[in-house]
Amino acid sequence: MNYFTIFSRKSVYCFFLIGLFFCASSYAQDDWTSFTYRIKIKANKKLKFKLSADIKVENLDKIAWGAIYARVDTKNDEYGFFDNMRNRPVLSNEWKNYEINGYIDGNSDRLVFGGICMSNGKFYFDNFELYIENIETGELEKTTINNSDFENNTSGVKLSGWDIDSKRINADFEKGYTYNLLKDTIEKGYSLVIEGKNIKIDDYSLIGEREGYSPQIGTLISMLNNLSDRVEYHVKNLDQRELDHLHDEKANSIGALIMHLAAAEKIYQLYTFENRGFNEEEEKFWGPALNLDDAGRETYKGHDVEYYLKIYREVRAKTLEEFKKRDDEWLKKTNPTRDSNNHYYWFHVMEHQSSHLGQILFLKKRIPPEPNINLEKKKKID
Repeated sequence: MNYFTIFSRKSVYCFFLIGLFFCASSYAQDDWTSFTYRIKIKANKKLKFKLSADIKVENLDKIAWGAIYARVDTKNDEYGFFDNMRNRPVLSNEWKNYEINGYIDGNSDRLVFGGICMSNGKFYFDNFELYIENIETGELEKTTINNSDFENNTSGVKLSGWDIDSKRINADFEKGYTYNLLKDTIEKGYSLVIEGKNIKIDDYSLIGEREGYSPQIGTLISMLNNLSDRVEYHVKNLDQRELDHLHDEKANSIGALIMHLAAAEKIYQLYTFENRGFNEEEEKFWGPALNLDDAGRETYKGHDVEYYLKIYREVRAKTLEEFKKRDDEWLKKTNPTRDSNNHYYWFHVMEHQSSHLGQILFLKKRIPPEPNINLEKKKKID
């Protein structure tokens, strides 16, 4: 294992030490991948660093981008410095040098850096350089990075010096991410090239059209699904005690609020798709959820989170099924007995979920910790 150490002189005020120990790791998601290098850090003074690399991107879709990134992990798991160039992504198909300027300090434990590739395209990287401030002079000094220019072991199966989740390219590559070492130009020698092919993009944060739906309905669905995903994310790990907790005597439980979201969506399905309200049987099941108050507090307790989410998902599945049968002109229609059009009703379903998500988050933060139960048996006295 290579290492690089900078010592300063000991003084009556302080002793500065940075120990740098090099290792690497990587991380990959379905729609992005990365390659990574890590440096162990010890310091008791705030010091600057600069990371730079040459990058170019041949993007094959409108959201493909590349970047370098740097993250400082801290000793107590607090947030340290982080920059992944998300606000200035690399989109150019010409070689350019990019840099990140950051800092480490006494709470820093590890400096993690590397490259990021997002979506379909070819992402080229070369000539990584890391500079860390010299404690005595204040100048930035170059630090060793193993295989920083990707010239080492160019024919090997593994990428020397770095950790990368992707496999080296082969003739059968059809989907996902793969890498290779290529001579893009004679002057640069070998460069790391990561290729993404047939990557399915997570559309969670993309508001817009959806396949199988008319444009406006698809956009509406993208918002509805974004909110329902967020509701599920925030409640999925709650236990029965947390779901049943009442903040005060007038409050609703989180379990009841999940049912309320399902009930509100259900009634607007009936209003807009069938032009009716609840029948007697439906009123018996959905009424406490829609109206909440004492009936909701009494009805919705003693269930685990899957009980509520199963109902919530079934209602949404019906919404998606019915919207496939309709188009944007249907959204504009106003029922003669009501003042609002169909678009307004489903906008209300969406913003209604947003409103109660805020309430759920408020209640979740105020759930008291589970009480400790002392089961220690008292000693028997003869």
